[in-house]
Amino acid sequence: MTRAVLILVILVVLAVMWRSGALAPFAAKAPAGDAPVGTSGAVDVEKARERGAAIAGKAAEMVSGIEETVSEAAISSKIKAKMALDDSVRASRISVRTQGSTVTLSGRTTSSAERERAVQLARETDGVTRVVDHIEVK
Repeated sequence: MTRAVLILVILVVLAVMWRSGALAPFAAKAPAGDAPVGTSGAVDVEKARERGAAIAGKAAEMVSGIEETVSEAAISSKIKAKMALDDSVRASRISVRTQGSTVTLSGRTTSSAERERAVQLARETDGVTRVVDHIEVK
């Protein structure tokens, strides 16, 4: 499972980089007319290394951002699943938003007991360090 996610992340990063033009310096160019195919002149190894390092840095940043987004989505999904399985909480009326390890709950409940249970379920979820409660009791 982890290997499949990693491969998917790498493919997404490469696709984004290709579409943004970050890989353009490495794209093959069609020869013009009857010109011979190959390299002409010397290859600037230092410049090639710099470009390679720049692309690797961009890819690492993108992968990091994707990993964080996947992690946040996983935390939100776990909390929503807990709420859906809990008979005292109406999960459809509560919104869960995760940023880093902070979870924000918003929406409306019919009782303070339902509100407290929703907050408790969020706090008990692995990966959550802080819960912001914006739930209204109506």
